[in-house]
Amino acid sequence: MTTELHWQTQGQGSDLLLIHGWGMNGAVWQQVLPTLAQHYRVHVVDLPGYGHSQPHCAAGVDEIAGMLLEQAPAQATWLGWSLGGLIATTAALQAPDRVQQLVTVASSPCFAAEKAWRGIKPEVLADFRRQLDVDFRTTIERFMALQAMGSPSARQDIRHLKEAVLSRPEPEPTALALGLEMLAEVDLRPELAAISQPWLRLYGRLDGLVPAKVARDLDKLAPQSQQHVFAAASHAPFISHPDEFIDTLKAFTG
Repeated sequence: MTTELHWQTQGQGSDLLLIHGWGMNGAVWQQVLPTLAQHYRVHVVDLPGYGHSQPHCAAGVDEIAGMLLEQAPAQATWLGWSLGGLIATTAALQAPDRVQQLVTVASSPCFAAEKAWRGIKPEVLADFRRQLDVDFRTTIERFMALQAMGSPSARQDIRHLKEAVLSRPEPEPTALALGLEMLAEVDLRPELAAISQPWLRLYGRLDGLVPAKVARDLDKLAPQSQQHVFAAASHAPFISHPDEFIDTLKAFTG
């Protein structure tokens, strides 16, 4: 039996599941949660090893998606930010009858850059992995700065991210190491054609981690999906542009 992860449920309406990114926890959604809860029954999870789910662990993206599917509503819209988008996409592939709609935010089916594929340079990910062994707090702070880079409200965005991380128990170093491994190695591109449910991909034009040009590349790999680029946002559009983010989500979910 899977150990119960930490969930926060709020609001009424159709079920919406929110999945945070690497180094974070479910508190990153606090800014948009009150408004989302006016339109949806929102389920916010702390991934295994993060926040209040810190005591638990998982071995990879497939296992994490499986754990969430065991504990999530029978049917829901799954929204994943950054690394959370990989997990949501994996769940959509594992259980298309459970994931009614898929929303990925500042995410990619393959985060690592390779040949003509845009992404995070392998040496940057390798550097984060080395630093993690020395000082994981500083590593997370560096990653936060990268996420906000380019945003007109970068300093405020970083403050929101820090407040979220600090409001709950620190992530487990093993979970952080696994997350970086997933960012470096997981590649879902060959499987994207199998996603049959409605899929919305959201990007920030100023994002330095998931370049907005990835949106055009995925138009070819996943023509059944649709995309929206936030013109003035970086890696966390739900923090820098919460109203536009919520309006775009509502328009998609109907």
